[in-house]
Amino acid sequence: MELLPLWLCLGFHFLTVDWRNRSGTATAASQGGCKLVGGAADCRGQSLASVPSSLPPHARMLILDANPLRTLWNHSLQPYPLLESLSLHSCHLERISRGAFQEQGHLRSLVLGDNCLSENYKETAAALHALPGLRRLDLSGNSLTEDMAALMLRNLSSLRSVSLAGNTIMRLDDSVFEGLERLRELDLQRNYIFEIEGGAFDGLTELRHLSLAFNNLPCIVDFGLTQLRVLNVSYNVLEWFLAAGGEAAFELETLDLSHNQLLFFPLLPQRSKLRTLLLRDNNMGFYRDLYNTSSPREMVAQFLLVDGNVTNITTVSLWEEFSSSDLADLRFLDMSQNQFQYLPDGFLRKMPSLSHLNLNRNCLMTLHIREHEPPGALTELDLSHNQLSELHLAPGLASCLGSLRSFNLSSNQLLGVPPGLFANARNITALDMSHNQISLCPLPAASDRVGPPSCVDFRNMASLRSLSLEGCGLGALPDCPFRGTSLTYLDLSSNWGVLNGSLAPLQDVAPTLQVLSLRNMGLHSSFMALDFSGFGNLRDLDLSGNCLTTFPRFGGSLALETLDLRRNSLTALPQKAVSQQLSRGLRTIYLSQNPYDCCGVDGWEALRHGQTVADWAMVTCNLSSKIIRVTELPGGVPRDCKWERLDLGLLYLVLILPSCLTLLVACTVIVLTFKKPLLQVIKSRCHWSSVY
Repeated sequence: MELLPLWLCLGFHFLTVDWRNRSGTATAASQGGCKLVGGAADCRGQSLASVPSSLPPHARMLILDANPLRTLWNHSLQPYPLLESLSLHSCHLERISRGAFQEQGHLRSLVLGDNCLSENYKETAAALHALPGLRRLDLSGNSLTEDMAALMLRNLSSLRSVSLAGNTIMRLDDSVFEGLERLRELDLQRNYIFEIEGGAFDGLTELRHLSLAFNNLPCIVDFGLTQLRVLNVSYNVLEWFLAAGGEAAFELETLDLSHNQLLFFPLLPQRSKLRTLLLRDNNMGFYRDLYNTSSPREMVAQFLLVDGNVTNITTVSLWEEFSSSDLADLRFLDMSQNQFQYLPDGFLRKMPSLSHLNLNRNCLMTLHIREHEPPGALTELDLSHNQLSELHLAPGLASCLGSLRSFNLSSNQLLGVPPGLFANARNITALDMSHNQISLCPLPAASDRVGPPSCVDFRNMASLRSLSLEGCGLGALPDCPFRGTSLTYLDLSSNWGVLNGSLAPLQDVAPTLQVLSLRNMGLHSSFMALDFSGFGNLRDLDLSGNCLTTFPRFGGSLALETLDLRRNSLTALPQKAVSQQLSRGLRTIYLSQNPYDCCGVDGWEALRHGQTVADWAMVTCNLSSKIIRVTELPGGVPRDCKWERLDLGLLYLVLILPSCLTLLVACTVIVLTFKKPLLQVIKSRCHWSSVY
């Protein structure tokens, strides 16, 4: 049984007509809620229960989307005999009368998507047969089966573009598209198609774009639609894709097999014009190393194809499935999110025109860089999120990666790179080595060292503009690590202690840097050299996740626009520093998740009114052992803060004076109360004689 899946996100467009008045300018008006522009009437979303009859009779385009019409009657479109484009999307249509299009001989584009046409599909089909000149028809989202669709498309031989997306089609045979010899675009995505009989598309000799994405096709064997240019079978359950053998020339330019369950690299046509191949999110791998290569005859699979009374057997090699494919014109290859552990010798050599290669999220352990592998035309290479521990560079290669502009090696297990690898990449502008446990080569860089790579040297990479080294476990940066570069983007985040208390290692790139990320690096305000005055072109600075207790220093003609100070130890923001930043054009600042003192937020008023603090609603402060939002603070100075601002000596005096006065009064009362008895006792014991 032959299965042929196909997809394309068809960019259907309305037939655009530029109707103008006699003066040559487009007119715009409004009538009954409809917008009139030249020969187009836009009545979408007006809660109309019927087609308005008072629009200009010369209208060429009528848009009635999102109106509860429910029924299109025979007389509904009679006032507009010159219509060329009609859109009835989401109109709750359940019935289209047989004569609804009887007088619409000029109609070229008809949109009936997201309605309920399956209710009276026979009557709708009869109405459509009155449109011999129709070129574009959208029947998506109508719960149509294959039999309903075949009936509606019958005798519409003028069609160029058809959308049957979002219906309930399950199986296709040669009767569904019979008589559509001029059809060029077909959208069948988001159905339930699990089987396509052989010959279902054979009559579509002009077909160029096909879409069968989001269906249930299990495999494609003996694919032979040579006239197709764009084919998409993404989001199915494909395990195999095998093109027909032979020397037939295919016009195929774009093939999307992503988000399936492919086990092997697809067997592509031997002659094609393929430029884009998308294989993302499958289960593919190369398996030669797992089998006995001395017995190549055992490395084959045979497919039994049953078509009626005819039975064919197709034999393919599973371990060199790419060897016979024509990939000479391939420009873009996406093999990400698969299970590739290695690339066979000669695999990339078959793609001399390849410019973009994506291999991220695989299981690659090593990569061998040889002559023409990767090809010299490659400009973008993504090897991130693999298990790479080594890059092998063939000796004597002077121009490898010469055209490469973007190189992503992040989230691997690299300790270094081969000496001279980046020196030959003379056009590279973006390099990402984040989350590799690398170290930077000290001065002088040992470019002639031998043995396994143990460090990375970025010096004298004149073309480099963007460098990411986040989470690389870097120690203190060596002297002049970026000399000879003109970096505009640098990310050193999550490398604790890498600056060793000074910005001196960045002095070579300070004049050119525009974006600098130093988050989670253990920076604290005791760094006396944490001064960004020399970064004259800096636009974006990220200092979040550090231990700063004071605002960083800036000076000169700083052009800073975005500053992130979240998750630090700031208790206050100096008013002088804030005013300086505002005067220099600071647009966005992040200040939340700091232990601010509510008594020190007076200087933020200018920031709040200038809408500079992006996370103002999340900024909190401490007031009398309570954490409250700054936005909830009362106007003026809080009562608890007024006591804190008094002189301490005066405060102590105020507290002690009442106690002293109380003690003095108590002593006086006691003395006065017991004065006479006390004197008598003393006299009797001391035998003092009375003066009397």
